[in-house]
Amino acid sequence: MELACPHCLAINRVPDDRLAEAPKCGQCGMPLLPGKPVDLTADSFDRFIAKAGLPVLIDFWADWCGPCKMMAPIFQQVAAEMGTRVRFAKVDTEAHPQVSMRHHIKGIPSLILFKNGAEAARSSGAMEAHALKRWLASQGIQ
Repeated sequence: MELACPHCLAINRVPDDRLAEAPKCGQCGMPLLPGKPVDLTADSFDRFIAKAGLPVLIDFWADWCGPCKMMAPIFQQVAAEMGTRVRFAKVDTEAHPQVSMRHHIKGIPSLILFKNGAEAARSSGAMEAHALKRWLASQGIQ
């Protein structure tokens, strides 16, 4: 599969059976699956989603949002547990309003799951870790 590096956005080919081996970018040498959410910008969003290789779960958040702050460590925890099955990323809606407007974010925190570069599901509101894992499982991600 092809994976966009979360650091330099170079496209890397990684065999599916090697995802659990902590693959590194051929260009910059950084981990392709860092086990934590990747911060996306207006410039990196489209390329990262298009060449994610795996489903991508995006957390749209803002610094002033209390529920977003409560959910941040939960999102981080689930990313560490499921990082070889789904890629986790975050978009700061205040810093990158054009991305949130394009995806019709009306409330935060909002989660959008992308599969093959297209939106597959969305959820609004903070979730506990077990609820987030259950929601991902309902989308076919174990």
